[in-house]
Amino acid sequence: MIDEIEKIKSEIESFTAREAAEIEHFRIRMLGRKGLITNLFKDFKNIPVEQKKQTGKLLNALKQLAQEKVESLKKEAVLHTAERTEEHKPDLTMPATFTDTGSRHPISVVRDRINNIFARLDYVISEGPEIEDDWHNFTALNFPENHPARDMQDTFFIEKAPDIALRTHTSSVQVRVMQSSKPPIRTISPGRVFRNEAVCARAHCIFHQVEGLYVDKNVSFADMKQTLYYFAREMFGPDTEIRLRPSFFPFTEPSAEMDVSCNICSRKGCPICKYSGWIEMLGCGMVDPNVLDNCGIDSKKYTGFAFGMGIERIVLNKYHINDLRLFFENDIRFLKQFEAIL
Repeated sequence: MIDEIEKIKSEIESFTAREAAEIEHFRIRMLGRKGLITNLFKDFKNIPVEQKKQTGKLLNALKQLAQEKVESLKKEAVLHTAERTEEHKPDLTMPATFTDTGSRHPISVVRDRINNIFARLDYVISEGPEIEDDWHNFTALNFPENHPARDMQDTFFIEKAPDIALRTHTSSVQVRVMQSSKPPIRTISPGRVFRNEAVCARAHCIFHQVEGLYVDKNVSFADMKQTLYYFAREMFGPDTEIRLRPSFFPFTEPSAEMDVSCNICSRKGCPICKYSGWIEMLGCGMVDPNVLDNCGIDSKKYTGFAFGMGIERIVLNKYHINDLRLFFENDIRFLKQFEAIL
């Protein structure tokens, strides 16, 4: 795979184009759903364990190189277009046409930022189906048969297929990764999930998650705490503090809820943090040995930690948005407020 990476890298570095259509064709060929780099990420799980760390770094660097190349070419194309426009100046007597446009969606902005933070820790992105079977969504994750999450009140089940449902978390992707890969495993799983909840300002039946998983020999709770501490400071600022509160999840033991210090009031108390000085951010814990065994990983040899966060919750707190429904209405007036966000 390393030879293939070097080959694609040379092609990226030597590619030139000045027309938008050529640049877009190059982007799709490299970064599209069936692009060369995307296929390499799909094949990453098949390479030997001892090569994963080096190859993962090279893959992330290759993807970044391709993205930077596309952006650079786009800027050059804009300049080229401006030069040609200068040569053929428009008729200023013609009536003007104004087009109302939006900007990048805040959920996409925050999701990409989360991905980039964990990419610096050598986490790779894993994706899976949004329609899942009972095994991947519940059973493999140590949910008992009578768990409330299996009820129709909490989950969207497919009619006439009681074992098939819209996934309620992206933990199902982690199950697929553990079944198809051998430790060490270091992955994050961003994606859309579904819960059978009434839509209101603070809840929605559709939302987005990023879940993380690290499995290897001698992984400890301290490793998890330091990883999440690094994430919190990179996401919310260098003065951010965290605290871990005991909790319970079927798939982790011990489990915890992580809070971050409110950066609005500096922990003095405000409506955003409900005057507590802390904002609940994510759930985490050490992977339950039953989950490892269910996925074919020896729990006596390996340990791991997992965490999961809602992207909407981070966006709400980061940009002081008070209504979840705004994320799904595609109102240009709302999206225009995020034009300055990169």
